[in-house]
Amino acid sequence: MATIEEYINDAEKDQQPMLKEIYQLIKEMVPPETTEKLSYGMPTFHLTENLVHFGAMKKHLGFYPTPSAMEEFQEQLKEYKTSKGALQIPYTQELPRNLIKEMVRFRLKEVMEKNA
Repeated sequence: MATIEEYINDAEKDQQPMLKEIYQLIKEMVPPETTEKLSYGMPTFHLTENLVHFGAMKKHLGFYPTPSAMEEFQEQLKEYKTSKGALQIPYTQELPRNLIKEMVRFRLKEVMEKNA
């Protein structure tokens, strides 16, 4: 089974910096018992359920924090292209680190409360 690092290394060279950045950002935030895997063909962080996914698309990085997080942060997401469960970040823009962190924190809290 491929790892997230292999997924990133197999991506287009111009996509790799942002993929590495989001990977490290999320990895630093999640508790040690979180597992990393590829799910739906994308890097995924799992803690009793899928927390968040991200993936290399042709013109953007896709970040998938689930529909509940997208709804919670809809005001902060207005300047981005989004769908019910996805945020599209063009490779030409900087990664919105603080927004990603807030969304990961939201998902961690949501999952922990479900399993309390």
